Amino acid sequence: MKNKKNSDDKRNFISIFYEELSNSSLTIIILSIISGFIMGGILVILTSPEVYKAFGTSFLSGISTSWKIVANTYSSLFLGALGDPAKIGAAIQSGDSALIQKAFTPFLESLVVTTPYLFTGVAVALGFRAGLFNIGAEGQVLVGAIAAGWAGWTFTGLSPWIHVPLAMLVGALAGGLWGFVPGFLKVRTGAHEVITTIMMNYVAYYLIYYLISSPLRDPNEVTPKTPWILDSAHLYRFFPEPIRFHLGFFIAIAVAILVWFILFKTTWGFEIRSVGLNPNASKYAGMNITLVTVAAMALSGAIAGMAGASEILGVTWRQSQALASGYGFDSIALALLAQNHPLGVILTALLFGLLRSGSRVMQLRAGTPIYIINILQSFIILFIAAPAIIRTIYRLKKQSVKEVSTSTISFSAKK
Repeated sequence: MKNKKNSDDKRNFISIFYEELSNSSLTIIILSIISGFIMGGILVILTSPEVYKAFGTSFLSGISTSWKIVANTYSSLFLGALGDPAKIGAAIQSGDSALIQKAFTPFLESLVVTTPYLFTGVAVALGFRAGLFNIGAEGQVLVGAIAAGWAGWTFTGLSPWIHVPLAMLVGALAGGLWGFVPGFLKVRTGAHEVITTIMMNYVAYYLIYYLISSPLRDPNEVTPKTPWILDSAHLYRFFPEPIRFHLGFFIAIAVAILVWFILFKTTWGFEIRSVGLNPNASKYAGMNITLVTVAAMALSGAIAGMAGASEILGVTWRQSQALASGYGFDSIALALLAQNHPLGVILTALLFGLLRSGSRVMQLRAGTPIYIINILQSFIILFIAAPAIIRTIYRLKKQSVKEVSTSTISFSAKK
C-alpha cells in the first residue's frame, strides 16, 4: 500500500510539473523561437533551386540536399554572430592577444548591434507597461542621434568624463521631447498615440534630412553629412580598431535594470503598471492618470533617444543621410517577445542582435538572402502572439487556475 501511495504521489507530482510547464510563459517563448527557426529552415528549402533539382534525381538526394542547405545557412548565421569555435579555441591556446581579439570580433560586433536593441526594447516595453503603444521609437532614435551628435561637436574643451554624459543627456532629452508630444496630445485631446507616434516618425525623418542637408552639414563633404564629433565625446571602446565594442552596451544593461527596478520596486512603477492594466480603476484609486501617461511616454522616448546617442557616440561618430536604422520598429517585436519585461528584453535584444549581425555572414557564406532573418523574426512573433498554435503543435495542456489549485491541494493532502 505504501509503494502504491508513493507511486500515486510521484505521478501527481509529474502531472502537476508538466501542467505548470505547459502554462509557463518561458516555455511558450522558447518553443516559439525554436518553431521560428524551423519555419525559417522550411522557407530556405522551398526557395532553393538546388533542392528541386535534387528531388528530381531522387527523394533521398532531395532530403540530403535540403538538410545540407539548412545546416549551412544556420551554421553560417551562428558563425557570423558568435565566431568560429575552432578559431576561438586555437587563439586562446596560442595566447596571442591579437588572434584572440580577432577570433572574438564576430561576437563583440553582435554586442554592438545588440546595444541599440537594448535601449529601444526597454523603451517600448515601458510604454506597453503603461498601456501606451509607442510606435515612434524609430523617430526618437533619430532625434536622439542628431542631438547627441550636435552636442558632440559643439561643446569644446570638455573632459570625456563630462562631454560623454552631457551628449548622452542631450540625446535622451531630445528623444524624451519626441515622446512627450504624443503623450501630451493623448491626455489633452484624446489623440491615439499610435497615429501621433507614426506621424512623429516622418516628422523626425524629414527634419533631420533637412538639418543634415543644410544647417548642420559638414562643408568639407560632397554628400550631406554632419561634422565628426570630438574625441572627448567618444564612448569608450574596449579594444583597438576594427573592434567597435563600446561602453554603451553596459549603459544599456544598466538602463534595463533601472527600469525593472522602477517598474517593480517603486510606487511610481506600480502606478505605471496599474494605469496600463486599468486606467479607470487607477483614476478611482486616486492616481494622476495624466501625469503617469505623459511621464511614461516621455521616459520611453528618452530611453529610445539614448539608443541613437549611443550609435553616434560609440559607433558612427557622425550622422549621414542613411537615417533609417530599423531599430525602432524591430523593438516592438522585441518587447513583445520579452513579454514587456525589462530584464527579458536583455535576452531578446541579444537574440535579435545575434541574428542581425550573423545574417551578413550568412548571406556571404551560404548565399541565403539577409531578409530571411526578418521573416524568421516574424514567425517567432506570430507564435508568441498566438500561443494556442504552440500549445496545439507541442500538445501542451492548458489548465485553468481552479484546476491547478485543486490538483495542488489534493497532492499536498496526500503527502
